[in-house]
Amino acid sequence: MRQSNEAKKDGTPIRVLVADDHPVVRTGLAGVISQHPELELVAEAADGVQALARFREHQPDVVLMDLRMPGMDGVAAIQAIRAEFPDARILALTTYDVDIHRALEAGARGYLIKDMLLTDVLSAILAVHRGERVIPLAVAARLAEFTPRTDLTEREVEVLRLVARGLSNRDVAGAIGRTDETVKVHLKNIFAKLGVADRTEAVTLALSRGILHLD
Repeated sequence: MRQSNEAKKDGTPIRVLVADDHPVVRTGLAGVISQHPELELVAEAADGVQALARFREHQPDVVLMDLRMPGMDGVAAIQAIRAEFPDARILALTTYDVDIHRALEAGARGYLIKDMLLTDVLSAILAVHRGERVIPLAVAARLAEFTPRTDLTEREVEVLRLVARGLSNRDVAGAIGRTDETVKVHLKNIFAKLGVADRTEAVTLALSRGILHLD
């Protein structure tokens, strides 16, 4: 893959792949990229499978990756690309705040919300190409808001994961080798730490904060 400073050394543009399942978004980003002399759109993809294939074919300098796409989603595509190309520089692009942690854990170098100014998109591409991480202030604030709580114990996370799979207290107790009463105590502690009132709310909040991930 091209080194981060080659675009400045030889004057060639930064090669960009745009992956988004909405044609209007791809067209809009393509238009912005085409207006910037340091950028070149080399390929587009409508889902994660295409994104991986286009990356293999073109090995772009930077990828703009939508996270919510049919089939293989953006997070899975980031993981697949990074598995084959560890130096891949990928900017996660989405309208959903709750994907922030998943994107960064998958290996994204930065994160942008789609309603941010187009100038932010351009500066982010340039920064990621230089090897920097990009977490704009607006996203950093949202990241802080959704930062997973670290005071859940490993056992509590395990219990919550089993609850998320639809297991009853008795089934959870059997799975972890404890009594029903012990599970109830764990759930009571989980509810208190997350500030929720029931199992459904606990699972929903844990998913949104990145404490749990759907398999």
